[in-house]
Amino acid sequence: MRYREGQEVDPDNPYPESTQMMLEMSYWMSIPLGLLLLWLGIRGKIMWLKVWSLGLMALGIGILVYQRLG
Repeated sequence: MRYREGQEVDPDNPYPESTQMMLEMSYWMSIPLGLLLLWLGIRGKIMWLKVWSLGLMALGIGILVYQRLG
């Protein structure tokens, strides 16, 4: 990303609004996608898929909570 000469980067909001919205949407999408993959992993008895989907949901929820609290 380019900034004008002498312009400082805002540490609280380093991304443009549209980029921030896309990142937040991907965090929200990770929760239902993780649930679907977890269900498929349980149904198919695939351990790596269960672990991966739990991690996906945990990271999505963790990032959203972190953004809201601080």
